[in-house]
Amino acid sequence: MNRSIAIIGAGVSGLYAASLLIEKGYDVTVFEARDRIGGRVLSQNGFDLGPTWYWPDTEKTITQLVDRLGLKVFPQHTTGDLMLERQAGVIERHTLPPEQTVLSMRLEGGMATLTIALAAELPEGTIELETTVTSIHQTEDGVSVTVETGSSKTFQHVMLAIPPRLVSRISFQPELSEATKAKLSATPTWMAGQAKVVAVYDRPFWRDAGLSGLGMSWSGVLQEIHDASAPGGYGALFGFFRLSPAERATLDRDELNRLVVEQLVRLFGEEAREPRDVLYVDWSSDRDTASLRDAQPLTDFPVYQPIALDADWEGRLSLAGTETDSMFGGHIEGALRSAERVVDEIS
Repeated sequence: MNRSIAIIGAGVSGLYAASLLIEKGYDVTVFEARDRIGGRVLSQNGFDLGPTWYWPDTEKTITQLVDRLGLKVFPQHTTGDLMLERQAGVIERHTLPPEQTVLSMRLEGGMATLTIALAAELPEGTIELETTVTSIHQTEDGVSVTVETGSSKTFQHVMLAIPPRLVSRISFQPELSEATKAKLSATPTWMAGQAKVVAVYDRPFWRDAGLSGLGMSWSGVLQEIHDASAPGGYGALFGFFRLSPAERATLDRDELNRLVVEQLVRLFGEEAREPRDVLYVDWSSDRDTASLRDAQPLTDFPVYQPIALDADWEGRLSLAGTETDSMFGGHIEGALRSAERVVDEIS
């Protein structure tokens, strides 16, 4: 049988693993349920609605990959004061000590430039979009992958590059053990319960007042706000919601936008009242990201680690993804490291 690998998921882990395996001489097919690549990496008009940063001092895999791909980077803007909202209408301004700021970097054009660059390295036809895998069965010849149209293809090995909780949507033969299913189900999907909003302005006006764009709130709809401005371009502020998925679901988009803008006005002044655009994504309502269990807000940072699959599947099935990296789980770095780990195991 030829050296063929199926990868389920065209997010960071899947795309990076595909590039590494193709470099080693494997025939790779990437199946992606969405109509786009990137997974939880999503940029609109250059603004990130998924992951935004990486930390070059500690995250060496992404730093080296960004350098190799020749992507343009710039540091996260942190110069200026923080605005704190302890309760509604009570705003405090704080100057943070320099040592409290850790250097983080962003990509010009958004984090999607990374996934686009990875996909561009793959041979034409490698990625099959809008293709949902429904079952994975062992055969005498290898591993048969069936998609929702009913067509099947056999591979030497299958790499799952999707959140562990979504693995339950695929049927397996032989079936995964209850112990393995429990481990997969107990692993929270990073960012799956979160929503993110970006308010875009003609310029980053808050910097004129000596503000960094960083805001924290214990009462507004947004819990944490950062400067999301593009270098030499529009100003922008992005925020993570304090509201849970259930609380967000009770508000329509117009009401959410109104509450977001009102909070930005409280923190940064009247110039925040008229954004030129408001971008929004609720990851908890994205079927290809979140399961029902992910609707429960996280109270602590999850403990992530590689998830061993059943002995019956040894050498034929593996699991990658940021939720399987013990050092950088939840980060792009973790997604990349998990791809390298699984590729090393396969080859």
